[in-house]
Amino acid sequence: MWKEEDNKLKKTFKFGNFQEAFGFMTRVAFLAESQQHHPNWSNVYNTVEIELTTHDDGNTITDKDQKLAKAIDKILE
Repeated sequence: MWKEEDNKLKKTFKFGNFQEAFGFMTRVAFLAESQQHHPNWSNVYNTVEIELTTHDDGNTITDKDQKLAKAIDKILE
């Protein structure tokens, strides 16, 4: 579940290994590029942490963030 914190949507994803995590990040990268909305994220081994906020609207959560969050979740369905 995404949580709202510090004007960001945040979620941590865990995978079986680094390759699975990196594959997920690659899919998210293509998705984010298609929406022209890019996450702040980090990856350590099998864990990917994503933060979404809209910089153009003063670093607040907008519909763009909600839309991308839902699309990211669908990758794993």
